[in-house]
Amino acid sequence: MRWPMRCLTSIMHFLHNRAMDFLWFQDLSHLAETGHFSRAAEMSNISQPAFSRRIKALEEWAGVPLVDRTRHPVSLTSPGVQLLETGLQALNRLETERREIQEAQAQPENYVVTFGTQHSIGWRFYPAWLQQFEDSFGPIMSRLRADDLQNCVADLRNRQIDFVIAYSSGYAHAIGADDAIESVLIGRDALIPVCKCRPDGSPIYELSAETTVQVPYLQFGGNAPISQHIEPHLEQHRLNAGLRTVYENSMAGALRIRARDGAGIAWLPRSLVAPDLENGQLTTIGQAEWQVELEIRLYRFRSHTNRLTRAIWGFLQFRER
Repeated sequence: MRWPMRCLTSIMHFLHNRAMDFLWFQDLSHLAETGHFSRAAEMSNISQPAFSRRIKALEEWAGVPLVDRTRHPVSLTSPGVQLLETGLQALNRLETERREIQEAQAQPENYVVTFGTQHSIGWRFYPAWLQQFEDSFGPIMSRLRADDLQNCVADLRNRQIDFVIAYSSGYAHAIGADDAIESVLIGRDALIPVCKCRPDGSPIYELSAETTVQVPYLQFGGNAPISQHIEPHLEQHRLNAGLRTVYENSMAGALRIRARDGAGIAWLPRSLVAPDLENGQLTTIGQAEWQVELEIRLYRFRSHTNRLTRAIWGFLQFRER
């Protein structure tokens, strides 16, 4: 229920001009609850004469009787009921604002912002992104929690971390539809097919949609969120028939090591294998359309914020535009 703005304005003016007199609305509430001045005075922890004077002062300010004293127990008049409801709503609003202001101001300057992310993002993308972010935004104290995505999301909901960084693509979103969670784009990457290369730089394996010979495939485990971006892609390009899974692991770093050893083909983040491509330990294989384009998004829980994390969010939103 919303109260008339003129009424709220009057109450705010009243509160502004009479220090601590906003407690009189609580007194009026106690009187409405008990019907007795003596009991209401006890609830307000003051003497009955002082309580009566406060109720009278409130009536003088309102300009109308707020209490029907002809009845026993006493009751509020219609204006009294109306004013009490409006006053308590205004006080609740003031209390909410006061609490939020105190919470924001209580955040220490050395607040540590905690990011949660998948291991494949935390290995190379995150350090480079954080450095670029701090170069523009300014230095922050932060920590990284690299973990399975589902654990990161659970920690986000439980207020144990401030942000989650995760992949999103046309095949899958890191976090399902949830109005309480929002995201902002902070980078791009791609899952690219790679394998060990020969001395001349050519790949040791060949793969095509028409091949009848299967090549060894280094696969993310079925429970790994990153596989949600890869497996539909392989099916769309009819590559499944040419692949034979020889190794599974949910860790991109583990697949990278096996690929460098020549154990098979793996779809890995470009940011992760960039050094291997440069020094010739790995090479790309297949066609350009076999790459899975990824967005890297920063997620937050709308209501789990403080002054610093809101500033970070606003900065990233502005930079995305």
